[in-house]
Amino acid sequence: MEGLQNTALVILEKADNSSIKFPKKLNMSLHFSYRHLYYFWVVANEGGMARAAERLSMAVQTVSTQVRELERVLGCVLLKPAGRGVALTEAGLVAMRQAEQIFQLGEQLPALLGDALGAPRVRLTVGLSDALPKLAVRLLMQPVMYAPNLRLLCHEGEFEDLLGELALHRLDVVLADRAAPPNPNLKLYSHALSTSPLAWYAPAALLASAQADFPRSLAHTPVLLPTAHAAVRARLDQWFERLGVRPQIAGEFEDSALLKTFGAAGMGVFPAPELVHDELTSRYGVVRLGTCAGVEDHYFAIAAHKKVLHPLVQRLLPGPPGALPPAV
Repeated sequence: MEGLQNTALVILEKADNSSIKFPKKLNMSLHFSYRHLYYFWVVANEGGMARAAERLSMAVQTVSTQVRELERVLGCVLLKPAGRGVALTEAGLVAMRQAEQIFQLGEQLPALLGDALGAPRVRLTVGLSDALPKLAVRLLMQPVMYAPNLRLLCHEGEFEDLLGELALHRLDVVLADRAAPPNPNLKLYSHALSTSPLAWYAPAALLASAQADFPRSLAHTPVLLPTAHAAVRARLDQWFERLGVRPQIAGEFEDSALLKTFGAAGMGVFPAPELVHDELTSRYGVVRLGTCAGVEDHYFAIAAHKKVLHPLVQRLLPGPPGALPPAV
């Protein structure tokens, strides 16, 4: 709060002492002094004129006069007596909320100017389907993670919601476990990035029982699965049907990281893409149980049709630099 005070005072001093001429069309109220607003803000925070005067190193009468002048200009009473101090009126509460925003923005100004004067940042906004394995996301993002001056913004959400945001150009690209469905109203293009076979992994406590007669052992060993939210769930169900195995499902998870966390804690064995085998076994301490033959996870980058594609999105896509791969 001390930094906010100092920043606000510097801004107010410059506003009062400068000879800047504002254009007539500028939508900014100059009918009252922002210094008076600051004094009111301090009084409200301190709960009394005397404490505010002490904090501002000013006479109580001076602070009181400044606040009364603000009330006169605004045409309403902002403060009312409360015991030995003051309290906000309804109008004062409204003014206080506005003052908080004004002085918080003032505190951010030096940092914003520092960013503007520094090296230009390259902003990449990525939508991540919540069904996508988190360990796979890091590998898929590897081509752009260390780009100079990168500012990466990742938004996780429902697949359909992300496609809507992409169509409105609020996202640069969406990473998902499926291609975008055909929609004449949405000019979206899906690019296959990679596929990975699935394998089964087990915590140490379940390894021996799960290994015995695998994969039929999954009929009596606790199993954790992704929900139908993930495209791979239908392929897993078909795999069980082909084997004639009815799995003992102990849990279903939309979030892949949560599934792995519960699996590593001993709740059940679980499928995961072999793409992340090394990181999965080292981070979670699980052991590869066996293959999930014929079942693969698919990864797509989905982009909106643009004449000029974001350069970092181009890096994510397979193929030579500057060339777009065939869209799905």
